[in-house]
Amino acid sequence: MQDFVDDTAAMEAGSTLRTAPGMARTMPIEPDSCETMRDVRHGVDALDRELVRLLARRFAYMRAAARIKPDRSLVRDDIRKVAVIAAASAEADRLGAPVERIARLWENLVESSIAYEFEQFDDLR
Repeated sequence: MQDFVDDTAAMEAGSTLRTAPGMARTMPIEPDSCETMRDVRHGVDALDRELVRLLARRFAYMRAAARIKPDRSLVRDDIRKVAVIAAASAEADRLGAPVERIARLWENLVESSIAYEFEQFDDLR
């Protein structure tokens, strides 16, 4: 058996994940299968860790954009912003998630990303 696994399907199935040699950790169960608040909190905590990992990667792309863009005026792209929020909203709708709440979250995420990209742009020059 592998010592380290990054398997979303295993997490969704509620299987065991080896986080370090000899140390197994049970992955969260599906929300509809939760029976206790401990189950819910375990799932939320696991998802929060994954979300932070994904957000860190997203901000790394913002650093790359700041490095690549030749002019500060190119950091804010309102047409791209609208497209990104629309794509997130469409994906939320496809998944049956609350579209308006996702759109508001993405509005904040994109604005924070733009602010971060400005900071990175300025730091590089």
